[in-house]
Amino acid sequence: LEEFQVEGMATAIPFHRKVVTDPAFAPELTDSTDPFTVHTRWIETEFTNDIPPFTTPADTDTDEEAGRETVVVEVGGKRLEVSLPSSLGMSLARTGLAAGAKPKRRAAKKSGPVASGDTLASPMQGTIVKIAVEEGQEVKEGDLVVVLEAMKMEQPLNAHKSGTITGLNATVGASLTSGAAICDIKD
Repeated sequence: LEEFQVEGMATAIPFHRKVVTDPAFAPELTDSTDPFTVHTRWIETEFTNDIPPFTTPADTDTDEEAGRETVVVEVGGKRLEVSLPSSLGMSLARTGLAAGAKPKRRAAKKSGPVASGDTLASPMQGTIVKIAVEEGQEVKEGDLVVVLEAMKMEQPLNAHKSGTITGLNATVGASLTSGAAICDIKD
């Protein structure tokens, strides 16, 4: 432990060094004649923590703002202000955000319609693991039609409207691509 060195991030190594050299943990390292006195709650009740807090070279700078840039990001619809080291190479001037330009949003990747008109389509790539309807069967809006498995998760696909199942194009074990037609539901 004394030779182990990690730079740039906090580790538990200083804590471990302190514990294994504590007289209660290692009485043979001192002139103590006390027996081994460590117990399951020793750290919480008797350990003296005088380990200095971890600091990085950036923490010791006199100017805390030196070398940092603040950006506003949107995560899950919430805007957050984030302070980043300028060494990341994302200068605000290069991104155009310094002039107040709004960042371009990428359009969400659309996975094809689940239901459009009469057609019930697969919303994702997957494998059919269950078919709950038959050709010519009457269904109500919300009734289970098929169950897809994608990424080890089952996704039920329900009727998007009431009607009669026609053109059922599904077999158990068949692989579907995103947007593939499963059946039509006619009024």
